[in-house]
Amino acid sequence: MDMSFQYPPREDSGAPSAPRQIPPRQASSPPLSSPSPATYSVRFPQGQPYVTYALLAVTIVVYLLQMAGKLFYGFDVVAAAGMKSNAAIEAGQWWRLIAPIFLHGGIFHIGFNMYALYVLGPSLERFYGRLGFLLLYLVAGVAGNVFSFMFSTYNSLGASTAIFGLLAAQGVFLYHHRDLFGKSAQRSLMNVLFIAVINFVIGLSPGIDNWGHLGGFIGGALFAWFAGPKMEITGRPPNLQLKNVRSSLIVALVAVVDLILFVGLAMALGGASG
Repeated sequence: MDMSFQYPPREDSGAPSAPRQIPPRQASSPPLSSPSPATYSVRFPQGQPYVTYALLAVTIVVYLLQMAGKLFYGFDVVAAAGMKSNAAIEAGQWWRLIAPIFLHGGIFHIGFNMYALYVLGPSLERFYGRLGFLLLYLVAGVAGNVFSFMFSTYNSLGASTAIFGLLAAQGVFLYHHRDLFGKSAQRSLMNVLFIAVINFVIGLSPGIDNWGHLGGFIGGALFAWFAGPKMEITGRPPNLQLKNVRSSLIVALVAVVDLILFVGLAMALGGASG
């Protein structure tokens, strides 16, 4: 995997336009071409995505416990105790705003979400850092479940609330660093927006909690906008690398404010009723 990029980014100059008038032929020497600006290889932040791996492992273990509950008790006792249920949340079971992130309704459900986490997680964790990435995942998940609580009467579960938050955070990261990565960031941002739109359209199908997806997307975007990585190039050529200069204290404070905001909305407005 390429763990570096070229800076300054190379922009496409486009095809040269034809001159309006052909200049007369001269006997003078051809003009000297100006040298191309120097580019340097800049290394990405290093480190293993341990938080991504931990989230994958915990979610898979929880799913195995769900299967064990079905085997021994005849029903999914783990999901019954943790899925988003408006009546249970209003009765004081507020853990149901975070527990559904780790619960799934079937093998394809968990397979799709864990594949998305495996694809999106490592690159985001590399730039956010372990604490920032974990808080992003949890804040987006809670925000999605809050939206589902406020606008949907159906029970729901799944990590897709957090996954949509990661997708939004990817888009915000690319937008904030569009000058750093050049046109490649613009293309990647358009891809992110296209994927988001397609998945929201798919979410209109029956049985899919699109309110949870929307809340997760908003929660992830909000957290990323105020607490996302602030990358700067440090070092001297040829030893240049990207470094996140965002304060960990700011990241933690934004996470707390976001959680208070979303949970406060849930408490103030209450859940949707049929």
